[in-house]
Order: sequence, then structure tokens, then C-alpha cells
Amino acid sequence: MSAELQAWRSAGAGRETAPSPTGAARVPDAEGAAAWLLEQAAVSVASVAPATATSRPDRQTGRQTGRQKALRWAAGTVAAVLAFVAVPQWASDYWLSAILIPFLVLSLAGLGLNLLTGYAGQLSVGSAAFMAVGAFATYNFALRVPGLPLLGAIALGGGVAALLGALFGLPALRIRGFYLIVSTLAAQFLIQWVLVKFSWLSNDSASGVITAPPLVVAGVHLDHPAGRYLLTLSIVAVLTLLARNLVHSATGRRWQAVRDHETAAALMGVPVGATKVLAFAISSFYLGVAGALWAFAYLGTVEPHGFDLTRSFEVLFIAILGGLGSLSGAFLGAAVIGLLPIGLSLACDAGLGGAIDPGQLQNLQKILFGALIIAFLIKEPRGLAHALAALLQRLRGPGPGAGTRPAAWPGTPLGARPHEPSDVAPDASRPAAGPACPG
Repeated sequence: MSAELQAWRSAGAGRETAPSPTGAARVPDAEGAAAWLLEQAAVSVASVAPATATSRPDRQTGRQTGRQKALRWAAGTVAAVLAFVAVPQWASDYWLSAILIPFLVLSLAGLGLNLLTGYAGQLSVGSAAFMAVGAFATYNFALRVPGLPLLGAIALGGGVAALLGALFGLPALRIRGFYLIVSTLAAQFLIQWVLVKFSWLSNDSASGVITAPPLVVAGVHLDHPAGRYLLTLSIVAVLTLLARNLVHSATGRRWQAVRDHETAAALMGVPVGATKVLAFAISSFYLGVAGALWAFAYLGTVEPHGFDLTRSFEVLFIAILGGLGSLSGAFLGAAVIGLLPIGLSLACDAGLGGAIDPGQLQNLQKILFGALIIAFLIKEPRGLAHALAALLQRLRGPGPGAGTRPAAWPGTPLGARPHEPSDVAPDASRPAAGPACPG
């Protein structure tokens, strides 16, 4: 490839136009420009391609040792034992029902949006709409298909959300940025209107409220707090592992290539349109499953207005605060969104409970919560995951090959190479990331 590009560059350089009388820079012909653009594509996609000796010269020095892997597996085992065994035994019903279950469901929703926005680079503010689709589809499958297992109904509900997500992701083939945000916002209002307008979807309920079906898995009743917690935890754990494998697969690398430089990805043979639509579908599947768990494992009953635009922004804040392009960021962001208001409420009640009216105290909590979020985003715009990783790196100290990786671009995984937006034309007056344009 390099020899062929060099030949094309030489041929293009020999056919450049002469300088203009005004002294303007020479303009390369079409073949020379194409050769330069192909080299830019190779440099761009190399940051998300599988690591090789040429693209990651420090891979050998940064590879985990066997001891580090053993410690990681040991930590994961301990965390699993605590989550699946210790927490259901020792946590109170309040902690299980009001704190841990919503934390897990919101983490799953943030994870689904992070796959779309953090890894594939597609913007969306319609997350709650696909959560509603998953909830109402699961309800209808469980109600109208006799003998269908609960897990099967949840999976089918997520599948319906994935189909609608792919449908509303079709505009991403032609538009991007704020225009795509408007498209997903239309999905938010349209889906909510459909759920209210057609009462058949709520089994002809006058209020549009749906009630959770019996939570039974393999003959085991899970209608108590510990059972609902274990059901939610199991589904979230499985889908998180699947997401981890997905982002490290060829599909995940294609998502990151489209996110970093769409034009370069297309030149390297990445099917950009299919990659975007697939990202919308998989993200909507995760959101649909999260909506089903929100309705049945957490609330028990829900109406279409329970999945309004406020819920969509809540999921978006989870992804941003946790860190775009990070799986662990979804859990960190959900912890902040879910636990910080509780901490502020307890602190305000303890310090100002008798001096301020309860209504004003609640408004004060919202003001403090918003101020803390703004201050954090100013201090660390790449999210909690990046801040935590930087803290751990400082505690460990500089390792071999430290300082050789380029800084991460906001919204990209650590170590990913930043690129210019694909809609900005190359400018010869500023340094480029790759080889200079011919001439």
C-alpha cells in the first residue's frame, strides 16, 4: 500500500498546476489529492484498527502481566460474590427497591446510549422513547402470548425497540449533528403520542397505565425486593459483558472509525450507513430492556408520560458525566445521578431542616445538584471514568513507555488518536495529522 501511494503521490506531484501570478499555492490534480486522502484515511483508521507492531509500538511495554490479570479476575470474582450473595442477604428492602434497582436500570440505559453516542458518534435525545417501547412491548408479549417466559418477553420487547431504533436511525444516513438530534427528538414525541393515542397497547386501560406481569423465572417467583434485584442484576451483568465484547470486536472498531473520521472510514471500506443503523438498533435494544426493567422490576406500574423528555435527558447526563466511550462510565454516571441527590437531601435535612421551608429546601437541593454537575464538567469534561483512570495512573506512577501515547480527545477512549471532523476540509496552512498534501 505504501509503495502504491508513493507512486500515486509522485505522479500527482508531476502534474500539479503551475503557480498563479498572484503567488498562490499550487493545487494538486485529482489523483494527487486522492492519494493524499487515502493516506489520511490510513492514519485515521489506524487508531481503531487492531493493534500491530507498527500502529502501537508500545503495546509490548503496556501489555498486562499475568499477575495483573489474575488480580483483575480476583477483583471481579469478589465483586460478583458481593453483588449476588452478600447484598441480597444484608441490604434492606429500601436499599434494594429504591436505590440499587434504579441504579442498575439507569446504568443499563446509560450503557445503551453510550454505545450509540460514545462509540459510534451518533447523537440522540430520544432514549426514553425506546425505553417506553421496550416496556409496552414486553407488557403486550407477556399478556397476549400464552406461556411465553418472562425473559423471552423482555428479549422480544428489546427486539421491537431495536427495530424502531433502526427505523429512526435511517436519517443518520443523510444528516448528522444537531439535525440528527432533532430527528431523535421527533421520535421521543411521536412514540409517546402513539402510546397514549392507541389504548390497545395498554390493554384498553382508561389511564394508559400498565401493570407488571408476574415476575417468574424457571418457576421461581421474584416479586419480592431481593428477587427483583437479582433479576435486574443478572440481566445488566450479561448485557454489560456482551457490550464489552462488542466494542472490542470488528463492529466496535467500525463504530469508532465512523465516529473519528467518517470520510476516512468510508475510504477504507467501512459501510458507514449500515454501521450507523446497527448502532441505533443495538443501542435501542439496550434501552428497550432497560425500559422493561424500569417498568416491571422497579416501578411495578408505569404510564407513557413516565418516559418523557426529562427521562431522556437524565440518561444523556448519565452518559456525559460518566464519560463517553467508556463502559464503566455508565455505572459511574448512574451512581452520581441516583445517589448524589439522596446525599444532598440528607445533608440539607440535617443542616437546614428546621430553618427552611420544605419546598424551598427541595429547590435548593436541585440548585446544588446542578451547580455540582456544571463544576465537574468544567473541571473534567471527559467524565468520571477518565478522572478515575487518571487518578489510578498517578497512584501507580509512570510506567514503561509513559508519555508516548497522544492525549485522548474528549469523548474518545484513552489513548485514541484525535482527528479532525470529517466535514472540515484539509487546510494546507495548518499542520496535518498525517503526511502533507502533495504540492
